[in-house]
Amino acid sequence: MDYNVFILVVKGKVNYSIYGEQIIAEKGDLVFIPSGTLRGAKNHESGEHQKYTVAFKLDETVNYSNPFPIEKKFHKIKTRTPEYVKHRFERLFVDSRGDKKFRSYICAGILQELLGMFARELESPTVTPSKVKYTSIIENYLLENYRENIEIEQLAKLINRSQSYTISIFKELMGQSPIRYIHQLRIIEACNLLLNTDMTIVAISDYLGYYDPSYFSRMFKKLTAMSPKEFAMYGHQVEVNALFS
Repeated sequence: MDYNVFILVVKGKVNYSIYGEQIIAEKGDLVFIPSGTLRGAKNHESGEHQKYTVAFKLDETVNYSNPFPIEKKFHKIKTRTPEYVKHRFERLFVDSRGDKKFRSYICAGILQELLGMFARELESPTVTPSKVKYTSIIENYLLENYRENIEIEQLAKLINRSQSYTISIFKELMGQSPIRYIHQLRIIEACNLLLNTDMTIVAISDYLGYYDPSYFSRMFKKLTAMSPKEFAMYGHQVEVNALFS
């Protein structure tokens, strides 16, 4: 059976042949190849490459509530948020080999998020390289430090720009403010901990830097429409990442 293929190149370059046309994808490129495409791939002459590849199919007999967001033809773009996208592909890779009882829900949610981000970047206007650079710097910092207490002033200093400009460019490229992004990273991790560990809600709250369990619970419910206790009981029945789309 033929599959749609979704790829993130994380190192080097790769040569693709799409209906005989030669196309080069390099580090940071997202590639979508729809099912039925006459295709081939090989290492670029510059050396070996590394990539994450997801193969998936759609059940054409199902009447989806939302149409597939990407036109079914070959697409290649340079993602504006490479570290976050890499982080989500890595999570998809790990969870695809996780507990069989839950992995179909979790993996479907991550893939839906990635395809939605890809579609949004396809439709959005060209963004200046400086905005991409600044957003990447902020994004990398947040991914590494989201459990810490972070102020907008700190992020503005990272790129030597004003606080208002920092918030503006991050929201333009990421679709949300830096503070909401921090909370989203924390709550996604909280979902994972609630489903896959024996940590208490209080311990998870403290681990993620909230320290006040009641505030953690309010923020969790704000982002997921469920309390941490409810999610611990019923979270395996939902697509976790779809909660944050």
